[in-house]
Amino acid sequence: MNILLVGAGLSGAVIGRRLAEAGHTITIIDGRDHIGGNCHTERDTETGVMVHVYGPHIFHTDDEEVWDYVNSYTTFMPYKNRVKTTSEGQVFSLPINLHTINQYYGKTMRPDEARDFIAGIGDSSVQEPQTFEEQAQKFVGPDLYKAFFEGYTIKQWGCSPTELPASILKRLPVRFNYDDNYFFHRFQGMPENGYTPMIEAILDHPSITVHLETWFDATSAADYDHVFYSGPLDGYFGYELGRLGYRTLDFEKFTYQGDYQGCAVMNYGDRDVPYTRITEHKHFSPWEEHEGSVCYKEFSRSCEPEDIPYYPIRQVKEKAQLSEYVALAEKTAGVTFVGRLGTYRYLDMDVTIREAMDTAAMFLKKGKDTPAFVKSPL
Repeated sequence: MNILLVGAGLSGAVIGRRLAEAGHTITIIDGRDHIGGNCHTERDTETGVMVHVYGPHIFHTDDEEVWDYVNSYTTFMPYKNRVKTTSEGQVFSLPINLHTINQYYGKTMRPDEARDFIAGIGDSSVQEPQTFEEQAQKFVGPDLYKAFFEGYTIKQWGCSPTELPASILKRLPVRFNYDDNYFFHRFQGMPENGYTPMIEAILDHPSITVHLETWFDATSAADYDHVFYSGPLDGYFGYELGRLGYRTLDFEKFTYQGDYQGCAVMNYGDRDVPYTRITEHKHFSPWEEHEGSVCYKEFSRSCEPEDIPYYPIRQVKEKAQLSEYVALAEKTAGVTFVGRLGTYRYLDMDVTIREAMDTAAMFLKKGKDTPAFVKSPL
């Protein structure tokens, strides 16, 4: 079959490679001038630092098949994400752990003592947390909530934590030991030479043709046997039901001679600091040595039509609108919507790859009968 994939990020690359290996002819288009989507990495010409152009992407997964897949296309180096936060004039470790608790309260508690202490300061009046604020206050109390969650969340989401669902926090990460590894997953690492060469390797197949700076026109879908679309779901339909809500990021890049902050990620929890965090990119490649450094200040705001969408808001209004777009998509023959934008869900890289693998497998089984969504966005 002659298949079109819209988007040269992880979804398009993985699906395209699987289907090319099965004998299909693959065309991939992308409006940007590079492959990789928001995972795109490149060397800074001034410092030589590998820069995560659209913000840091740290690979972590418990899915061994996905881990083996990415390692078959590049070498992954060991990397642990250890996040710090500046709050109330001090620097703390995140996620909240025994060191954070003891430092914040000026104590030397053992794990069991800290567990009892946190249980005692949590808001016991909240039985079933409905909002982000209730979830945080129930599990860590007002002081830690204010120091580490309130200001950061207001800056990140542009609204009060009382307006956000408790589900955003899911299980609040609080550790009663000194483990400051941000993620729990078995497999964690960074591609030795960045994500873009990995995706180039995935796309390196004689049956795959890639066209950059090429925008998708829905009328061209008829020229192909099937389309896999990883662009914005609402954009496919010309935003006829209105635009789905996203947050976007602005980056203020600066260079520094030496080591600017001593870690890859420094959050800023205080509300009066306008940015949410500073990332220092050479620390994402600790096996390399660079005198110079590249840093990004991150500012979160509402996504406008010309912006790059990052985080789907998915509050009540957006979910109602999403259901209408899903209904439209399910009536559209010959198109499968994939990835973060195509399914209006925030997806980690490993989940994106897993769903791309599953989508390709379903297509090889069902062909043109592959549904609009292999996994429902609702």
